[in-house]
Amino acid sequence: QVQLVESGGGLVQPGGSLRLSCAASGFTLSRYAMSWYRQAPGKERELVATVTIGGSSTNSADSVKGRFTISRDNAQNTVYLQMDSLKPEDTAIYYCNTVIGFYAYWGQGTQVTVSS
Repeated sequence: QVQLVESGGGLVQPGGSLRLSCAASGFTLSRYAMSWYRQAPGKERELVATVTIGGSSTNSADSVKGRFTISRDNAQNTVYLQMDSLKPEDTAIYYCNTVIGFYAYWGQGTQVTVSS
């Protein structure tokens, strides 16, 4: 059974950093691209970043370029999202995602709040 469990969210001041983790189980992580999405209150879910099977990363949201870095540790079955220089507009629930076949799997999400 595929499971994605996010952790690492919390309350942080503007300019601060957080590292989110996504623990994957039930499938072979190294065979799939992995992504982080986020959803702010009243807004649609948006793609933040994707890491390919080979490990190269793609930041899909212009708003996070140069501040967020996605990475993976296949040996630990974990995907990370390092978030630096956080801004209030980064406040959202962050979700881990993968697509296996025709099905998209999601974690339960972790709340990130950026506020002074």
